[in-house]
Order: sequence, then structure tokens, then C-alpha cells
Amino acid sequence: MTPVKKVIHWFRRDLRLTDNTALREAMEKAECVIPVFIQSEWKDHHSWTGARRQEFLCGSLLSLAKNIEEFGGKLIVRRGDAGTELEKLLRETRAEALFFNRDPDPFGRAMEKKIHALAKSIGVTVFEFKDAAIHERDEVLTGSGGSYRVFTPYANAWGRLPKISPKGISKSFSVSGKIQNLPLPTLGDWNLSPSGALLPEPGERAARKRLSEFLKKRISEYAVSRNTPDRDASRISQDLRFGLLSIREVFTQCKKHAESAPAGSRDSIQKYISELIWREFYMQILWHYPEVLKHEFNPKFRGMKWPGKSENFTCWKNVETGFPIVDAAMRQLHETGYMHNRARMIVAMFLTKDLHLDWRLGEQYFMQMLVDGEIASNNGGWQWSAGTGADAAPYFRIQNPWTQTKSYDPKADYIKRWLPELRDIAPEKLMRPPKERLSRNYPLPIVDHAEARQKTLELYSAAQGL
Repeated sequence: MTPVKKVIHWFRRDLRLTDNTALREAMEKAECVIPVFIQSEWKDHHSWTGARRQEFLCGSLLSLAKNIEEFGGKLIVRRGDAGTELEKLLRETRAEALFFNRDPDPFGRAMEKKIHALAKSIGVTVFEFKDAAIHERDEVLTGSGGSYRVFTPYANAWGRLPKISPKGISKSFSVSGKIQNLPLPTLGDWNLSPSGALLPEPGERAARKRLSEFLKKRISEYAVSRNTPDRDASRISQDLRFGLLSIREVFTQCKKHAESAPAGSRDSIQKYISELIWREFYMQILWHYPEVLKHEFNPKFRGMKWPGKSENFTCWKNVETGFPIVDAAMRQLHETGYMHNRARMIVAMFLTKDLHLDWRLGEQYFMQMLVDGEIASNNGGWQWSAGTGADAAPYFRIQNPWTQTKSYDPKADYIKRWLPELRDIAPEKLMRPPKERLSRNYPLPIVDHAEARQKTLELYSAAQGL
């Protein structure tokens, strides 16, 4: 591309200035870069997001706008259909090109197709880039050119590919005359009220601080903390979701840290890197098999019956299952917009294999509640727990919430942190089904795990015609 005078950079899920692929390319190719964010126009309710994530988004946009101003520019905000609003902006500003980073999910993919068509119709060049993943779409393929359906060979192939090093911030912005602008988004724009959740501090600087603290204090213990609900893991999942951190920088910093770490810590670091690869594995599953948002990845289980009771789904959402480890996890979700990964597996498997409720119900509820809600990872995690997904847990693997408590929360630190109504109960009483209420304010279990387990085996066997 020959140098041009004026271009637009469209911010999507890349709300940072450091190592932002499309933004860096735009700044290198153009004299003036107009930074733009298009706000969605839905109101009241959305199937795939909620107040926690939108609140974090608003804070991150405020931070981004301030950072852009420090570099001499101004974030332009528009509201509505992204294609329509970008077309208006391209005409108004007479920008010669549009730059953006690709979205890994099918909804973003559909919008990108629309934008390419409209840009062509008005004579504007579009430049799109890989940014949300280190390796995306068709980069990690089998020897026959197909997509991987199992994680380990995917991870091995992923590891053999060359990696691009992160880069810093490019030159400053230039303000391009007067451009019609809207105020930065607030929760009220979507008719949402503050969730009251204790969310992480938004913005790129806060995200970089979280990464630094994780590398200095906790990554060497990740092999343990990843399975201990009461111990924080990285806590940067929402930062990767909104692009406050570059995945390339996270990976590079982890590899660099491993080089100087004691031998005993390297396994923990590699386990964390493996989680980053799982993230990209699920992204490529969603890319090649977008139907997983509606159907089971494993065709054997499509059309499977889920006879669970709706009132049990309500209990699951309302922290009223009578299974302390499950209810503690759901309370953490409500109060923070976050849930420890081990706890996510426990509550997901409980919903599907103890309550016999459709995994899609839990998948959607998580997306509405999580501040780090990532479509690909959330779908992959739920289908893994349900035993229906790519490289999933076998359908006959049915976690027992009582033994999970004994294994991963033996002192009941996690349970008592999030369920203060059980703080005076001896830990060993939280590891087995109670014969009477543990507390006046805490219910008895809504199902018998042993009976539910047997019913699960029958349901999954019937779905496969066994």
C-alpha cells in the first residue's frame, strides 16, 4: 500500500494502543488516522451480554479515549449498525481506507463481509488484520489440510509455527478537523443499571498492571492455583476478551519469564501457556464449525433430550441448589462477573449431568453474567463439560460436587468466602450430602447426586442408541 493522507481505524475488541496490529499498520501508512468506535444500539436485554461486561466496556472506552488524547487524537463514537455508521464516516471524512482487526466469532465475520461490500461500492480500500489470536482460522491445519478436532495434536502443531513478536506504540495521532461525535457510552444507553459487581479496574494500564503482577507473583504457582478455586489465577481473561492486552505480548512475556524461572516453576508457566492455546483451539473450532453455537459439536448427541426441570434452573441461577461448592461459584459470578475455571467446570457439569438441563441454557447465562465472556471459549467450555464438544470430557465422566469439594476446597475457604451463611459449618460437613439443613438460611440439596448420575448415563446412552 502506498502512503495515504487519511484513514479510519475501527476499534472493536482491541481497546489498546500498544501492539495493536491494525492501528500500527494504519499509523505507518497514513498521515492522519481517525480512531472510531461504533456502539451497539440494542436496548434492555441481549442474549449474549449483560450489565457487567457492558460496564467494563464503558470504563475501558473511557480509558482508551484518554490515552488517545494523550497521543494527540480524539476517539470518535457513533451508535448503530457498524456497516451503516462506517459508511457515513468514510463519506464524511473522505478517508481513503479503513483499517480494523478481525473478529474471531461468526457475528463479527458477517459484519466484515458486509463492510467489504459497502467499501468497494464507495471506492474505499479495506485492510483487515489478525490480532485477537496468535494463530487463527486456517493457520493450524492437519497434514491433509483439515482442521484439528483434538487439542493435543493441535497444540503440538501450534507450537511448531513461528510466532510474531509484539511491537510498541507507533507515532502520535493527528486530529482531522471537526467530525460529528457522540458522548462515550454509558450503561444507560442500553437501558441497563449498574450490576453492583466488584469488577476489575478497566483500561489498558490496569490490564498491563494485572499481567505484571501475575508474572511476578502467581504464574509460578499456576499449576496449583488453576485447580484451587479460592486462589486467583491470572485474572487477565477480561483483558484478552476486550483486547486491553495483546495476546502476543502475554505469550512472549510468559516465554521470557520461563527462561529465567527455576526449573520447578517452568511446568506451571507451560500449563498457563497451554490455556492460551486452548483459547485459540476453541476459536478455530468456532471458525470451522460455527454451528456449535446451536448444536452439539459431536453429532452423536444432537437432538438429545434434556428432561431437567425449569425450577431447578432457577435454583441454579439463584444460588439455591444446596450444593455448597456450586452455590459458592454462582455467588462469585454474581458478585464479581468472574468465576474460577475449576468452579466453571463444576457448575457446568452439575447443570448438565446432575440437573439434566440443556448446556445452551448455562452457556447463555454465563455470557450474560461474565465480564470475560468470550463466545468461543464459553461455548467450548460448556460443551466440554457436557461431554458433547471438541475433545470433550467423556459423557460418562460425571464430577461429584461433594468429592470435588474435598479435592479442591478441603478447608472450605472458597465456600465460606462466598457463602457466609455456612461460615460456622465444619469443612467435612460440606463434603457429603447433609441429612438436614446445614444452616437455617441454606437449603437442602435439590437432587441426589448418585441418582442423577445414573439418570445421566441412561440419557447419554439413549442419545447414542446404546
